[in-house]
Amino acid sequence: MGFLTGQEEPIPNYTCRHGSPQAALVGDTRSSLSVSMARLLGLYKFSQISYSSSLPSLSDKIQFPSFLRTLPSDLTSCHALTQLIIHFQWSWVIILAQDDDFGQQASSLATQQLSAASVCTEFHLHVPSQQSLGKIEETVQKMQKCTARVVLVFLSNSDFQLILSGLLAASVSGQVWVSSDPLHMTLSLSIPGVSQVLQGTFGLLYHSSRAIGFPEFFAHLHPNQTPEDIFIKKFWEYTFDCTWPYQNSTVTEGVQVCSGNESLKNKPHPFPEVSKIDAAYTAVYSIAHALHQDGKGTNPQDFHHWQMNPVPMGLPLYNLKLPSTFNFHTKRCLLCPKEQYSSHTRDHCLPRTEIFLAFEEPLGFILALMAILLAGLALLVLGMFLKHRDTPVVRANNRTLSYFLLISLSLCSLCSLLFLGRPTVTTCLLCQTTFAVVFTVAVSSVLAKTLTVVLAFRVTKPGSRIQVCLSPGASTSVVLIASLIQAVLCGVWLATSPPFPDRDMISEPWHIVIQEGSGATFFCVLGFLGFLAGGTFSVAFLARDLPDVFNETKFLTFSMLLFCSVWTAFLPLYHSAQGKSTVAVEIFSILASTAGLLGGIFIPKCYIIC
Repeated sequence: MGFLTGQEEPIPNYTCRHGSPQAALVGDTRSSLSVSMARLLGLYKFSQISYSSSLPSLSDKIQFPSFLRTLPSDLTSCHALTQLIIHFQWSWVIILAQDDDFGQQASSLATQQLSAASVCTEFHLHVPSQQSLGKIEETVQKMQKCTARVVLVFLSNSDFQLILSGLLAASVSGQVWVSSDPLHMTLSLSIPGVSQVLQGTFGLLYHSSRAIGFPEFFAHLHPNQTPEDIFIKKFWEYTFDCTWPYQNSTVTEGVQVCSGNESLKNKPHPFPEVSKIDAAYTAVYSIAHALHQDGKGTNPQDFHHWQMNPVPMGLPLYNLKLPSTFNFHTKRCLLCPKEQYSSHTRDHCLPRTEIFLAFEEPLGFILALMAILLAGLALLVLGMFLKHRDTPVVRANNRTLSYFLLISLSLCSLCSLLFLGRPTVTTCLLCQTTFAVVFTVAVSSVLAKTLTVVLAFRVTKPGSRIQVCLSPGASTSVVLIASLIQAVLCGVWLATSPPFPDRDMISEPWHIVIQEGSGATFFCVLGFLGFLAGGTFSVAFLARDLPDVFNETKFLTFSMLLFCSVWTAFLPLYHSAQGKSTVAVEIFSILASTAGLLGGIFIPKCYIIC
């Protein structure tokens, strides 16, 4: 605000400036405070030209309408680097990125563009902004195991030098280093022996040209001309290899003393790159050319800073210079087909084997054995009920429903065998629909048994309408109606999106998992079964306080609690499991819920009968 108003204590929206107005602000704009100032100056359309800021956010012309810069943004440099890699057809790279906004944005953009060009990334390593030696060592160890020879760098200078030192100590070499910052390589070469690591390097060079008048200016420099310059004496000592005599100090014998008569004319100075136009030089001269082009240089009193914005915005403030040829070639990689995977040495592709939950493997054999034993147990209980069908225990609980339930539980166990082995079109069509229908019969039978018990305790008068609902035909109709609805849903499912064998190439990198593919309609089938189970459990739970001498409702409540618990746990496990584990989770849930119904309802009765 002081810069805008010309006062140490500024008054917003007022200017009390005397003399010519400032045309623009030239600076680096790297800190968050500078970014805030850029946003504020943008409100006044005050031109700001940065010679060192590459923050991508400053390219937003809505937030920073009058911000210009003589360097490309980080994302622009990132795009140039990815195009460089694509140009040389390097298809196997490593990305080293700083764990901050710049590193994450730049590496994410690079990954997207490289993936679209079929360039593979072996490792994407993030280095924390706080210099953690442990993380640096971990990064070096990972790079020792890498087979890619092209390294794309989005790091700070300090972390880059630490990683290079670690690689030098580990005798790692042979990579091509690609960086947007030429200063990376310049500073890193100061490390003794680092040239062994940096055998092949790449960077972006900015267009530059000779600064007019700089050699003449340099030749006439002298400490006496600018005594207020605190750097010129140090520069003089460095250039002429001499030492200035200081007060109250003794000059060491053999040391050359600076006299001040030394001349810089025809002296090759140690900073030849300073004679080129750099970003700051370009920033200042872009303002001068803009003022001259707009005719404001003749009378600065008539100049308003907002008038200069349209002029510099059209100037080519920066330019990227890329080499047209490069004779370093890389150990060229090709992306393996989907049905193959890369060998450990990354030199050829191997076929991926098809896997599925087979009967022969230990897990499949154990699950199949459990299914057969459980089905046999259900048939054994059915035989016991048929043998003792005239006992009070069997007769008191609707023998027909008990027979329905035991047969359906036996089929529930056996239907899990359809999930084992290599999935075919036939097994895919049968396993899910069979599972849905037989479980619907089982759960609806439990619902009918629960309603029978509840209604039996509500009959107080002979000939009541409720007594009609206690007939065997009424309870059987509950099972038939529920099963018919589920059969219709399964028919719609098979007609619209039937399940077929699916080849999963994502879960396991070295295998192709063969499994059943289920459409969206399958979840409607499961939803109806879940609705039926929830209703049965609710009815049984509400009727759990019937007289203790008749414990049937407690057994029904406990068995449905086990059933609902198993299938509630099934959903997250099913979605988080991968490969063959998905099929194993489904079979285990079928067997566990079947065992819960069989044990909770019939084992106590078998104990009484025996």
